[in-house]
Order: sequence, then structure tokens, then C-alpha cells
Amino acid sequence: MQNVKMYTTAVCPYCVRAKQLLKAKGVAQIEEIRIDLDPAQRDHMMQITGRRTVPQIYVGDTHVGGCDDLMALDAKGGLVPLLQAA
Repeated sequence: MQNVKMYTTAVCPYCVRAKQLLKAKGVAQIEEIRIDLDPAQRDHMMQITGRRTVPQIYVGDTHVGGCDDLMALDAKGGLVPLLQAA
């Protein structure tokens, strides 16, 4: 299973929803980077993704995007293969 990294904040309902979906797909551990606690991480997230909103989700080295992007990837059957890629 690929490593999953997610940029989040404490009160983000989309972050919670994304984590629920990932856990339902068998992801046991998500590396959470709390940008509300570390402004430098917020700046880094914006530099590497070009986005200001959370969550920003990486599966391995692939930037999936936000919660809606994750849901769309799952709906078209692409999430599980991405998680299981070697």
C-alpha cells in the first residue's frame, strides 16, 4: 500500500470526509501535516500544489488534490489501484 500524506487543519470537514474514505479503502496510516499549526507548512503546500485549500492529498508521489478530487477518483475506480501501486 502506498504512503498517504494529507495537508489538513483541525476543523476541516472535508479533511474528515477524505480520511474516512481512505480508511474505508484500507489505508491504515495517514501522515497528516497540520498547516493551521505551522505556517511554513502552509507555504510549502501552496508552493508544491498551487492550491490554498485543504485537504491536499498525496498518494505516494501522486498529488490527488482535494476531497472532491479524491471522491471523483474513487467514483471512476482509480483510487484502489493508485493505493495498491508498487
